[in-house]
Amino acid sequence: MTMPSERTRALIQTRNLLVELAQDSALSEPIRRQARQLLRHYPNSNEILRAGKLEEQRIDRLTEPFLSSSID
Repeated sequence: MTMPSERTRALIQTRNLLVELAQDSALSEPIRRQARQLLRHYPNSNEILRAGKLEEQRIDRLTEPFLSSSID
């Protein structure tokens, strides 16, 4: 079972990978373009961590948080 902190870390690492792909001149232009297009709407690490914090502060607690406010 994936823990919220693991899921949060994976999302942040995915964004970092997309940034690397978008800047890698060894890759084809279509691949770099697609990475840039995905990054336009992909949340940054602060937004992902903030979403995790909001989920952790939910009052209803009917389900476990999907994200975490930390990646530890």
